[in-house]
Amino acid sequence: MRISSLLENQKVEKRIAITPDIAKKYLSLGFDLALSENYGVHLGINDKEYKDCGVKIIKDNNELINNSDLILQLGLLSDDNLSLLKGNQNIIGVFDTYKNKDKLEKFAKNKINFFSLELLPRITRAQSMDILSSQANLAGYKAVIESFSLFEKAIPMMMTAAGTVPAAKILVIGAGVAGLQAIATAKRMGAIVFATDVRISSKEQVESLGGKFLTVEGEENLETEGGYAKEASENFKKKQEELLSETLKKIDIVICTALIPGKKAPVIIKENMINNMQPGSVIYDLAAIQGGNAAFTKVDQIVDKNGIRIVGETNILNKLPVSASSLYAKNLFNFVVNLYDKENKKININLEDEIIEKTLIK
Repeated sequence: MRISSLLENQKVEKRIAITPDIAKKYLSLGFDLALSENYGVHLGINDKEYKDCGVKIIKDNNELINNSDLILQLGLLSDDNLSLLKGNQNIIGVFDTYKNKDKLEKFAKNKINFFSLELLPRITRAQSMDILSSQANLAGYKAVIESFSLFEKAIPMMMTAAGTVPAAKILVIGAGVAGLQAIATAKRMGAIVFATDVRISSKEQVESLGGKFLTVEGEENLETEGGYAKEASENFKKKQEELLSETLKKIDIVICTALIPGKKAPVIIKENMINNMQPGSVIYDLAAIQGGNAAFTKVDQIVDKNGIRIVGETNILNKLPVSASSLYAKNLFNFVVNLYDKENKKININLEDEIIEKTLIK
């Protein structure tokens, strides 16, 4: 069986799905492996490194796709490459099923199997495949670093003979994997950190990292069985808005990470709240690709509102592509191992396996 991976559109995605270390693992399982020419050059990995492992390098995408049983990607293939697919081929990646629903269902009807890894169930057995956690962890860390670079004051408290510089105050919106890593990183750098989330279970996690959890009076437990956040009631939103309005008056940097799977991101920081913030403050919005958590967020732009900068980030992992690729490739490998029937040397789409059943586009 042949596994292939095509080079992503470099303007959108710099991560890769197969690193040289992981390529060796696929080959050791008996797979044939083929990649696009210059597949990892932008990350400092030349084609020779792959060839030395036993990987075939193929220039023509048509040839690459036609001879593949299993295609591993980050995002959805271009329309031109999608048109080359044929029945019984299997494709694994992160396909933004909310945005690409119609397109994916159309190809699924043609017996092409798409497995979208953002749909993985949050169960113990799937932890080694959990791309949302591995990638969000890096995103939370990098968001803090990037926002600190834009903030024009020192982050930790500094006591000098000339006077004291106060510690920066950070607010993290959403205490999932990205949010928790943002809290931990900001604390390590000496900031005073606050956080808010609709999931009650987050309070203990936030406080264990040294953050102060902002509690909404009469809070609801807005957590799905799968551990994701769900939409809040209008009453909760109103109470949360009142709490945030007061808090934001003294906050220097806001890191936004709140997402609801398959839906537009909730707008949590409203225009009137931004107007009350201190000039020089920074809002770094990781939810920009799904609409953003802040009013005025624009994808891949820095919007200045009365001296407050609002940064919208499409794919912050393009700023950490080597680390992100390493983790993603390992997650993907673990998913393939679960999908592969070693004894019969074939892909086994066992719909009684929750991991496979939840990620397969039907």
